[in-house]
Amino acid sequence: MTKLNYDFKTVIDRYGTFSTQWDFVKDRFGKEGLLPFTISDMDFKVPQGVSDTLISAAQKGLFGYTRWNNADFKNAIKKWFRNRYNAEINEDFIVYSPSVIYSMAKLINQYSERGEKVITFSPCYDAFINTIYGNGRKLVQFNIENGIDFNELEKVFKEESPSVFLLCNPHNPNGIVWSEDYIKKFIELCNNYHVAIISDEIHMDIVRQGIQANTIAKFFKDITGSCAVITSASKSFNIPGLGCSYALIKEEKDRIDFLYNLKKKDALSSVPYLGMLATIECYNNQAEWLDQLRTYIDGNFEYLQKFLKDKLNIDYKIPEATYLGWIDISNSGIEMDELQYEMVEHQNVAIMDGKVYGNGGANHLRFNLGASEIKIQDGLDRLYKAFAVVQSNNEV
Repeated sequence: MTKLNYDFKTVIDRYGTFSTQWDFVKDRFGKEGLLPFTISDMDFKVPQGVSDTLISAAQKGLFGYTRWNNADFKNAIKKWFRNRYNAEINEDFIVYSPSVIYSMAKLINQYSERGEKVITFSPCYDAFINTIYGNGRKLVQFNIENGIDFNELEKVFKEESPSVFLLCNPHNPNGIVWSEDYIKKFIELCNNYHVAIISDEIHMDIVRQGIQANTIAKFFKDITGSCAVITSASKSFNIPGLGCSYALIKEEKDRIDFLYNLKKKDALSSVPYLGMLATIECYNNQAEWLDQLRTYIDGNFEYLQKFLKDKLNIDYKIPEATYLGWIDISNSGIEMDELQYEMVEHQNVAIMDGKVYGNGGANHLRFNLGASEIKIQDGLDRLYKAFAVVQSNNEV
């Protein structure tokens, strides 16, 4: 096994940090004090270089309005895409955004009118569903639980006439890394049917060792319509609380419209200083930390796979990307509502019910493996006990 130079094993107490996952678990599960495997952030400390950068900035004590449109920020992004994805990014394409979901909402509004359709693959990240409906669009879910039949996908494009194709790349929750061949097919469909593309690539960096993810930005030249990549360093380096993301927008008019909405309508032209500094530090100096994080998470997945087979007789395939386990319990004979009740009320563990993620999510659990092995083992032991109790109750 690769020797790790960074500490991912030490358990960090996150209570008292206003953590959505820990301090506010009651909001979603109705009970406090649960061991959570829910919101997709990690329990690891950020790289030491990020802490050092933030401490240095804090010691200066200067936190005035900050310009995002600068060479250091853009060059760090360009360097990251060049080194990790062999993609050359035109610096003019880069625009700041306060969050990836903000970018998605604004671009959906730019690329479509109220009442028009947005197509995405399901099961899908629940924020996709909420944001599409919240902005007055109609959602078309194309179920990929059993793979993609491109003839069927083209039929949906033809019959539904969507204005926007919203791609999760890699896919959340089931961890698919889209190959170059698939991405080219997606682009061909969108070109042929005049559909704009929004590619959420926030999970791009968290792939299994030996797997290569593919950014749509590498294929901008092949896209005839509107297209944008929306992403951030936040998932990869566990810095969502610092509030900095960005988009890569191919068409100049689309960028002008996006920045008009950002600056004029929403008055968000100033970037959070610490978030920008952290992004620059991560992209310039923390590639090794990320690679070792991936190795550690790979180990968590291997433990999960073995546990599910040995303890619950569930055949589990490790996903190509993300730190989110997508566990199919449909062959267990257990009802999800009964399992959720037992987990929350008696085992004090919170694991997301897959039905939250739309079509194809039923009878699945989304289990966050971005944590120490001790927490993973504890959570799986509680899951096993919940299974045992429900099975025993059903036999009575």
